[in-house]
Amino acid sequence: MVVSQAKENILKKIRQALTHPVPLPFAQSEGAQSVFFPSAEDLSIGFAENFTRLQGKFAFCANENDLRSQLNSLLQSRKWDKVVFKENKIGQLLAISPYNDLASCEVAITFCECLIARTGTMVLSSAIPGGRTTSVYAPVHICIAYVNQLLYDLKDAMGFLKEKYGAELPSQIVFASGPSRTADIEKTLVTGVHGPKEVFCFLAEC
Repeated sequence: MVVSQAKENILKKIRQALTHPVPLPFAQSEGAQSVFFPSAEDLSIGFAENFTRLQGKFAFCANENDLRSQLNSLLQSRKWDKVVFKENKIGQLLAISPYNDLASCEVAITFCECLIARTGTMVLSSAIPGGRTTSVYAPVHICIAYVNQLLYDLKDAMGFLKEKYGAELPSQIVFASGPSRTADIEKTLVTGVHGPKEVFCFLAEC
């Protein structure tokens, strides 16, 4: 086989480079370190700002009594009585019984695994009762979270889930940042296409 002189020159340079490797000029750019670092700002403030920027609706509650009051006020003002939830604690908190038909419900209420402050994201999973379906099929989703569930970034959230579940991670993990949206239709942003049209997050002190 005849090798052209140009090709031989290229191969020669490759062989020389392999025998005399050059140190990486930016050793910290190999992905071992996060490129995002927590600011001095409170995580709850950062989450609220990023969540509302993505059309989510945020409410801070001083304690569980305040959480109960604000949730009931929302349900009453919207006249929602077809409320789907799977956690007994939610029924006890609001003193209501669950509505059992997801297809015709008005709103679904769930807890979450954690919140990601940097992106305004709620992390849900199939391990949370109702986390697999109610947060997707209901027209409105209300998420209840607590301050001790706030994490800064996606890396922290994944570390939290691995520590919590070990090798038995939930079969479904959902990262929800506000209402569902798409811009595929003539490049126009449309919300509520494949999920809830409205998303609320009630963040309470522990």
